[in-house]
Amino acid sequence: MPTMQTETTNHPISRQQEHLETLIRRYTQRTKTSKQISQNYRPVLADIRATVGFDLAFKEMVYPIVGKRSLGSKTWDVDDNEYVDCMMGFGVNLFGHNPAFIKEALVEQLENGIQLGPQSEFAGEVAQSICEMTNTERVAFSNTGTEAVMTAIRLARTVTGRNKIALFSGSYHGHSDATLVEARIVDGNIRTVPSALGIPLNLVQDVLVLDYDNPRSLEAIKEHKQELAAVLVVPVQTTRPDLQPKMFLQELRQLTTELGITLIFDEMVTGFRIHPGGAQAYFGVQADIATYGKIVGGGLPIGIIAGKAAYMDAIDGGMWNYGDDSYPSAKTTFFAGTFCKHPLAMAAARVVLQHLKTQGPALQQQLNQRTSQFVTTLNAYFEEDEVPIRLANFGSLFGPASSDNNSSTANAAASQSMNLLRYHLMYRGILLLGAGGYLSTAHTDEDINYIIQAVKDSVTELREAGFLPEKSALIN
Repeated sequence: MPTMQTETTNHPISRQQEHLETLIRRYTQRTKTSKQISQNYRPVLADIRATVGFDLAFKEMVYPIVGKRSLGSKTWDVDDNEYVDCMMGFGVNLFGHNPAFIKEALVEQLENGIQLGPQSEFAGEVAQSICEMTNTERVAFSNTGTEAVMTAIRLARTVTGRNKIALFSGSYHGHSDATLVEARIVDGNIRTVPSALGIPLNLVQDVLVLDYDNPRSLEAIKEHKQELAAVLVVPVQTTRPDLQPKMFLQELRQLTTELGITLIFDEMVTGFRIHPGGAQAYFGVQADIATYGKIVGGGLPIGIIAGKAAYMDAIDGGMWNYGDDSYPSAKTTFFAGTFCKHPLAMAAARVVLQHLKTQGPALQQQLNQRTSQFVTTLNAYFEEDEVPIRLANFGSLFGPASSDNNSSTANAAASQSMNLLRYHLMYRGILLLGAGGYLSTAHTDEDINYIIQAVKDSVTELREAGFLPEKSALIN
């Protein structure tokens, strides 16, 4: 929970405490079964999501909402509370929960069986559809985004014969050891160090961490051109949706091409969301390798590595034909996975890609426009009511805008506001992903209006309790 604010004339600390106690009591009563399940299984279930946002003062409200069913834009928990869901499966459910066309494909595949071992019936068709939509040459399938990124890096190292990779601060590329890194000042020098315990220092020594959208990062790439196998980039980071550096990405593409460095786009979130061709099509940049997941799996676990044949051939040796003397001649690295090309994932991906192709770019364009209008409406309210929150969006992804205020006090105050606001919104039946989330094609105008009104009602309560400054206090 946030630290108590300094006492003011109108809102003493005791009033803040009273508000918090009331909120905790109402929230935990409404979601009591979710809380009880979390407590009951904590001895046996090690679950990072059960401690997200842990704070001693918020302790009684720190537990995941346990879902029981979902449909469209809505989720119902085990206490039968209804939520307008803006988590959308962490960005998976572009079409809402349990869309009929995906459900029908899964039921049909279940009736036919889950054949692991034989090639999935739809694997080739799905690969071809991805190539056509993303303007890539070849595709391989993994089970998760982490595996896809890990494989893309391995392919780049195999083909270039170099070891070092560069990535950017603020990006998330899954939880493999090689990408859980950060830049830190050690003995007066900037060093790459593990960002989590259990990762040996030697595993991250071949990673260069750079500032995103910073011209000096391009100079650093030039300095390390003889060592770099790849530059790995999330084109728009989920934590900074307002940072959309088209020019930087185009310059990065030109530079890596000139230096013979592999450019890898991590499109787990942006892929198929911002445009049918992803962020590459949106920004006019074609990477050497791109990784996808989330949306294309239709709710099933999936990871996709797509790229130029010169890189993808390192998985299977490349193209060859029957009836002649051709053979898989490209040098290869190791790639495997029991559940790669799982029949259910392939069946879901097949109909997702068919649906996207049928709908065309209008699907993303309309959803992007609705999300922009949603964010604009909220920001207009925040500005008029002098609430210290600003949102931004990239397509149907939305979240807090990057702050230009370097004051730690100001940032802490904004964090306070968002944490309390999130609990107020969950109490009112809105699920967010942190302080932001996603809109889907299933969200209605009624859903959006409900969210906006819930935000206004929550802000009013927080202001009355003294957690947000009075409007008059902001006017000089």
